[in-house]
Amino acid sequence: MASTKNIFITFALLIFSIIFFGLSSVDYQLQDLFFNFNTKYWILTPYDQPYEFIFYSGIKKLLIIISILFLFSLAFIKLNKTIKSYKRGILVIVLSAIFVPATIGVLKGNTNMPCPRDEIAYGGLYPKTKVWESFPQEVLARGQQLKCWPAGHASGGFALMSFFFLFKKRRNKYLALGAALIIGWAMGTYKMIIGDHFLSHTVITMILAWLIILIIARATKVEEVKEHGHTKNTDS
Repeated sequence: MASTKNIFITFALLIFSIIFFGLSSVDYQLQDLFFNFNTKYWILTPYDQPYEFIFYSGIKKLLIIISILFLFSLAFIKLNKTIKSYKRGILVIVLSAIFVPATIGVLKGNTNMPCPRDEIAYGGLYPKTKVWESFPQEVLARGQQLKCWPAGHASGGFALMSFFFLFKKRRNKYLALGAALIIGWAMGTYKMIIGDHFLSHTVITMILAWLIILIIARATKVEEVKEHGHTKNTDS
């Protein structure tokens, strides 16, 4: 699964998705369902409970705890044979938990893209723009740095797709992948409903997260082969 071919396919899908959403109106067709144009409010606010705890603050804390537990497990690899047999998978999970959110965070800080709530169509001050475009000079003169592309919150959930490389049985791999997608999309959909992200933001985060995970898995596979000699390739 972490073959070079799959990495290139995922990268191509990422580029296609960026262009597709930039040229289509799919984002706005879906986002309109979450916004009341009469009251000028989103159907949920960031403070509505229990949704905020379940899909934002609570799940963030849980993901941090999971990452810390797996990080600590690396310290016991040499002491426990069972953990040692899952060394590569644990390493992929830990590295993914670090690099997926970090990469998304760097992009968010540099793309200067508005959230739905920032756009004129939903009562904001910023015009619709594509990720490869710049705002008009009068908008840039405001000096505000927007940080809404891609979706940062969902990146923690999609980083869990790395559990695919923890399990050895095919069925368990795909169950883990499916569970991660459900969690990531639950987090991403919540942020869409409160006006923080478009559909495309979450799709791009999902694909980019999988690309990063594939690269990490490929790198750890190469390192494992170097360490132990030739092994059967189970990731192609």
